[in-house]
Amino acid sequence: MTNKISIDLERTLGQIDRNIFGGFAEHLGRHIYGGIYEPGSPLADDDGLRRDVLDAIRRLGMPVIRYPGGNFVSGYRWRDAVGPQAERKARMELAWHDLEPNTFGTNEFIDFCRKVGSEPYLAVNCGDGDMREARDWLEYCNGSQDTELVKLRRSHGFEEPHRVKYWGIGNEVDGPWQTGFKTPEEYARAYTEFAKVMKWTDPNIELLASAVSLWVPDWTERVQLLIEQAGKLIDYLAIHWYVGNDAKRGYRDDDFASYMALSELLEERLAAFEGLVYALCRANKLERTIPIAVDEWNVWYRVHNEGKLEEIYNLEDALVVAMHFNAFIRHASTVKMANIAQIVNVIAPIFTSPEGLVLQTTFHPFEVYSQTCGDTALDIHWSGDTFSTPEHSGLRVLDVSATLDSAGKKLAVYVVNRTETAATEAEIRLVEGRFAGPVRSYVVNGPDIKATNTFEAPEQVTTRQESLTAQGGSFTGSFEPHSVTALVFDLE
Repeated sequence: MTNKISIDLERTLGQIDRNIFGGFAEHLGRHIYGGIYEPGSPLADDDGLRRDVLDAIRRLGMPVIRYPGGNFVSGYRWRDAVGPQAERKARMELAWHDLEPNTFGTNEFIDFCRKVGSEPYLAVNCGDGDMREARDWLEYCNGSQDTELVKLRRSHGFEEPHRVKYWGIGNEVDGPWQTGFKTPEEYARAYTEFAKVMKWTDPNIELLASAVSLWVPDWTERVQLLIEQAGKLIDYLAIHWYVGNDAKRGYRDDDFASYMALSELLEERLAAFEGLVYALCRANKLERTIPIAVDEWNVWYRVHNEGKLEEIYNLEDALVVAMHFNAFIRHASTVKMANIAQIVNVIAPIFTSPEGLVLQTTFHPFEVYSQTCGDTALDIHWSGDTFSTPEHSGLRVLDVSATLDSAGKKLAVYVVNRTETAATEAEIRLVEGRFAGPVRSYVVNGPDIKATNTFEAPEQVTTRQESLTAQGGSFTGSFEPHSVTALVFDLE
């Protein structure tokens, strides 16, 4: 056996922020209407929210959910979607070329978040909107004085402030596809002015700047200008990406090994971005390094290439989702929020019909990581078998991360086995300390890498739980091919 995972419980990388298990709800396709919100359905509650969807989201344990976009927000008018539904204004929506009825808006979203135990994160329109509209929305949500906007909220049935903590200024402003695309200079200036009035309106909020979504050479300039001009007003720098098993979003078309090598792209982007931010924060004498929010990420390539939205995921996609969480854990000192896009139907882990729902393959690793992750990331070392692709050589077959709970009594080790046909045996060795005996094992797997979950076969890919035992300072496990495994050890 050549595979070894060495763990020194005193070598830590940073505190893990639970917000890395965040979600994202945008008005597009069947995500809101027919997904989260379906009044009149026998599956809906009195507020029109799908009860089965609420239950599934609670299983994912999402601490924060971003809304209402996405590209959608760059043409959004929040006032259209508050107040009596019969009086709301339908609008032509340019981001996704749809008719937006606005029957689901701010207050419905806040209600949804409260029901699933999530903090709302609202993005303001920095496309065709202005700073007055943005600060008015903030006052409507969070204001407590007897102002016109607070009276308006109260007249809509919400006496107490919503106390929305997280606010993003714009979405993907670096993308030419965006309504209100902005050059690096234009966005740094706009962000500064939006942020000033929003912080003046409510000093307790935390603001996210739209830093990078189009990874072209000027992304470094964008970050530099933002930090130079508005560094003290930025609480998070937001970055986006989508990946896939194709030449456009990955390395080559339908190649399993190259798809598994996407871990290198994640590491490259996170390492480069956090290094740039650290240097700029030091150069500009900021008292802290601004954390990262990967507030839009997912696998999206099949239907994207067809201009569609409802991706059906397979097992290899689930492995890539798990590799994202491994990367976020390994970069816990800087990545303090991440939001999978989206939650329901549209490139999502949950897929509905009028009669019920199915949990897609990607649901299962998300749930396992969210439910077992400790609060401290460990700086582990692992070595062993390797594989190569035309772009990379000597990549480790196992992609690994580990966490510790604050009491030091629970160790979680996450292993993605990136082989297609062979199980991989590995020794997990503690540098110091001892295992106390009980081990909980969670294995996400299916019959083959192309296995999908459908209404006809909803459990091709599932999570299997087992009880194991580990004594002394080492444990040897066998990791199934094309699998995600979480091992949660009790420690002495």
